[in-house]
Formats: sequence, C-alpha cells, structure tokens
Amino acid sequence: MALPRIGIDGSWFIDAEGRKTILRGVNLGGDCKMPYPDGGTNHPTDFADHRTVSFVGRPFPMEEADEHFSRLAAWGFNCLRLLTTWEAVEHAGPRDYDTAYLDYYAELCRRAGEYGLYVFVDFHQDVWSRMTGGDGAPAWIFEKVGLDFTKFHEAGAAHVMQYKYDYARGGRQEDNYPTMTWAQNYRLPANGIMWTLFFAGRDFAPDMIIDGQNVQDYLQDHYAGCLVEIAKRVKDLPNVIGFDTLNEPGTGFVGQRLSYQHVGKSEENPRIATPGPAWSALDGLAVARGVTRSVPQLEFSLEHMASVVTEDRQVNPNNVDCWLPGAQDPFEKAGAYRRTNEGVEPLREDFFQSVDGRKVDLEDDYMAPFFDKVAKKVRVVRDDWLIFAELDPFTGLLGGAFPEETPDRTVNASHWYDIATLSTKTFMYPTAVNPFSGKTLNGREEIEAHYKRQLSNIRNAGRTLNAGKGAPTLIGECGIPYDLDGATAYQAWADGDRSEGPWTSHVLALEFLYNALDDLHLSSTHWNYTASNSNDLAIGDGWNQEDLSIFSRDQQDDPSDINSGGRALKGFVRPYLQACKGTPLETKFTLETREFVSRYQPEGSGEATLFVPVLQYPDGYSLSVDGGTADYDAIAQKVTVTPEGTGEVVITITPVAEG
Repeated sequence: MALPRIGIDGSWFIDAEGRKTILRGVNLGGDCKMPYPDGGTNHPTDFADHRTVSFVGRPFPMEEADEHFSRLAAWGFNCLRLLTTWEAVEHAGPRDYDTAYLDYYAELCRRAGEYGLYVFVDFHQDVWSRMTGGDGAPAWIFEKVGLDFTKFHEAGAAHVMQYKYDYARGGRQEDNYPTMTWAQNYRLPANGIMWTLFFAGRDFAPDMIIDGQNVQDYLQDHYAGCLVEIAKRVKDLPNVIGFDTLNEPGTGFVGQRLSYQHVGKSEENPRIATPGPAWSALDGLAVARGVTRSVPQLEFSLEHMASVVTEDRQVNPNNVDCWLPGAQDPFEKAGAYRRTNEGVEPLREDFFQSVDGRKVDLEDDYMAPFFDKVAKKVRVVRDDWLIFAELDPFTGLLGGAFPEETPDRTVNASHWYDIATLSTKTFMYPTAVNPFSGKTLNGREEIEAHYKRQLSNIRNAGRTLNAGKGAPTLIGECGIPYDLDGATAYQAWADGDRSEGPWTSHVLALEFLYNALDDLHLSSTHWNYTASNSNDLAIGDGWNQEDLSIFSRDQQDDPSDINSGGRALKGFVRPYLQACKGTPLETKFTLETREFVSRYQPEGSGEATLFVPVLQYPDGYSLSVDGGTADYDAIAQKVTVTPEGTGEVVITITPVAEG
C-alpha cells in the first residue's frame, strides 16, 4: 500500500487525509559519505582513484535492505534522511553520471516505502569534500577552479585524517588527529576559497570563467544537475517527499573583514570563539598562495569557560603554493590583496563585505537564490516536493532566521546537538555547562530547559518561511556520540557485560533530547544509523572517527533478534503520537515509570495514530482513552484512537505491573 503524500500547513506536516503528522526518522547512514567498500577514513588513501570510485553499497548492499528497513520500522521510525553526495553521482567527471549508483539509490527509496518509511533526499557534505577533510564535492572540481588538492596537506590548507593519522598505531590519536577536529576545515583556506566561489563567485570572482560560465554558476549548475538526476529516478515514488538543499553549508569568506581573526566575542563578530585556529580570510588566501602565516590557536579553558589563545602557529613554512601552474587566485585578481616579495599586502579590508558600495548579506544575497535554484530544478521534475532548507548551523541558535525570499513549501531542517557532549564525548550530568554562556546547569530540570530553549530558537528561525506563515521544523540532525567516557561501554561489552548499566549515560542523554522534541512537537531525523559501524575507535561510523550510530554489528550477538545490535535503545525507541486529525496539545513520556500521556484536540473525524513499542512494554501495557476508543495493531506496534465527541482526547499508557 502506497504511503499518502506529505505536505505542509503552517508549522505542521500534513498527510493526504489532513492529519497533522510527526516525522520521527533517522539519517541513513553515516558511511554514505565515503566510497564502498573501502573508502572510509579508516583506510589510508591519496585520493588518486577519485574518478573510479563507487558508492553502490552505501548505506548497505541491497541484499541487506530488508533487514535494516524492518529494524528501523520496528524502532518506530517513519522517515529517512537518505544520504547521497555530489561525488557519489558525478565523481567520474563533468556530466558523467554514475548510472549504476543512481539506479541503486532509487531502489533504496522504493524499498523504504514498502516499510512505511518516508524519504527526503539529502545531498550531504562536510567541509566541502573528502580531499579537504570531509565529504561532498568530487575532486575534479579543484582542477576546474585551478587548485591542486595534493598540496593542501603540506601547505596546511586542509586538515585531513588520511594524511595525519598513523594507521599502524590505530586507536585515538589526540596528538596527530584530535577528536572532532574535522570541522575546523571550514576555517581553513581550501574551504574558504571553495565556499566563497560556490555561493558568491559572481560578486567576488567576476572574471573567473569555467567552460563559458562564471565559477559560481558552473559549480551550482553541476551540483543541481546531480539533484535532477536523482529526482528523475524517484519522481514516481509517493514516499519520497522532497530534497534537502545542502547539508550544513559553509559560508566561506563572505561577510568577513579581510584581516579579522576571531579569537573571542566582539562587536564585529558576536559569536563565541571555538577551539582551533583563528584564521582571517587574508591568512587563508596567503597560505594558499604559498606564504607563511602566523595563526592564533585557541583551546577551551575550564578556568575562563571560553576558548583562549594558547599559541601562534606558523602555517606553511615551506611556502607550498596550492594553485596549479598557470592558475591565478581570482580574489587576488579582483583586488582583495597583492602578493609581494615579503608576503601579501591587503588592498581592500571590506572586499568580502561589500560589492559596488553595497553591503552584502549572506542569507538574502546568496542563500535565498541558492534555495530558489534547488527548488526550481527539482520541482521541474515533480512540483509537489518539499524543500528541506539549511543555513549555517549556528544561525538559528543565535536568533537568526531564514531569508524571506526562500521558496514556498520549505521546511526548516536545521540541526541541533548538545555541543558540550558532542565535542567532549562526555554527558555532563547532574551538572552541565552551557557552552554559549558558560553558565552552569544543575540537574535534570535545568538541562532539559536548556535543550528546549535552544530547540525553540531553532524552530523560531522558520518564522520567515512561506510568506511569513511559518513552516514545520524537522531537526535534520540530532544525536549523541556512543563512544562516551573513553568508550567504556564498548569495553564493558567486550568483557561480556550485556546489561543496560554501561549505557546509562547514553540513555539519559537521549531521554533529555527526545523529551524536548516531544514537548515542542518537533519532527526529527536522528544522526545516525550506520550499518557498517564498528566499536573500534579508529573506525566508528567510518568517517573521521565519529561514532554516533544507533546500531553496530559489533553488538549484534543474535541476528534473529531485531533489536540486537541496537545501542541504548530505550533512549529513543519511545511511544509518540505519529498523526492526528486535530491539534496535538501534549506529548510526554516518563522513562523511569514508562507512563505516556498524549492530549489532542480533534477536528473532523479526529482519528489519531500512536506508536507504542514492545521494547518499552515487554509485559504489555494498560491504555485508557478519555474521550474516545482505541484499536490495537500489535504487529505494527500501533494504536488508533477514535474520538467519541468533539472534546479534548487524553490517552494514557502505563506498563502492566510485573508479576
């Protein structure tokens, strides 16, 4: 049976029957960023094979699809943010699309629908590409713009695990490749240059022409061409509901004063300074041109509860030039700076801040037109697709909003993580710290309130969408590292401990997260489910030693048990209101007692559907409906509620007393 189409109405997702719907999903999967089978960052490479790689088999070989989709459905998910990348589609060269991969991806989407899973297509990237420490764009793009990616490591223009990690040594290597440092690449030269060209090349590199097009149009048209190739193959699948614009886009140098180094909150930049190098745009451009620069390095100080400068580091001491012979830095050509015998001389401090005397705005001038291009390209193929839009991840947290010119039928697909937990791999409880303010949070009540405030800020970023009518918020990524506290849970598992004890912190962190999502009636797609995940600290999700997968083969000791391999399941496999003809008023699950309460105001038929997992109620449960009646589907783990009048309906579930 085909799934009903999903649309939007104000701040809600609406199905074809007019029911307000909560999409509770998962990102599939963390290793889709890398080629199959041996493309993960746990394998050394110089990327010389970049034109011949294949992504067929990511997130899993097709013969495993039924196993994984049935597990995800059993855990209550009804939506997938299904990852792909620009490189996966167009790695061989311009317009040379990998048709075998495209067919494979389309078949994954079709199979997902058979298990009741909606899909939105996520063209994923992190820090631009594999060659710059992440994933996303194909390598031939660098050649097209005149950059030699083989020089990035030696020049210090990118921070890449495959060049820094000692594979013979294995394990965590904080001296060579510190935990969670891949994100620092956004500040480094290769990312700064590529993101500026991608979003704003017409303004800041007007003379850079590739195959008859300005560099911005060339890059965006090739990216959009890959979206269209996927779109053409999934256009007839009713469970495919739309396209993400681009995962966590970088902003390049746009809006930055040429010589500004961000070492702390300032009037010029009110954002917190995060650990890592504090590059200016000029630092990045100079290093790429073969100039040695001194760049401040920041580390987080518990004493100051902020990042502080610990040293100035010399970058590119060997004066390695990252531009190919005959190529010229387009920003130098446009008058941002001048290369001299002594180094570089800044010529226009406001070069990336104004164009022809007009101050530029990142969201209005560059993001909105990009969103519009994505929407127009995919909606030519199917006009009822939703657009899942993303800005820089910190925009919503700091009170920003989507540009008003964002296309209609757009979803706020911003991301949220507990930054302290993500970066330290420690869930701080009962005392935690707000990393943005340095304020100490004491106990469950304050920590959960902090989560809700931040998620509320992100939700509010969608206030400008759809002509000011607002939009549904689907938190496109949220989750926790599973290698918390030095991966003690993995050691306990290896030692034979199959109890829930080693996963207590994980369950608690997830409980706080999902309590906040429930309280705000937010949809979400959890990061992530990686079929190839390993407890090995060199591997994790197969990408930069991240390990956020809710499943691991290393913990699957009983393949006949659909839950085997799941990590901290009770933290996220919870009852929730999936859909109702009416307006949800309250959803609350108390993990300690396993009491679940849902209230809604019915409209019309007023029918509602709830997911009630056996995992939480292995001995059964008692259900009462104040204002209606209930029908059960034990196999689907669903409860359907039908109101008996027009008043508020209250559903209460409690576990059957043991014994």
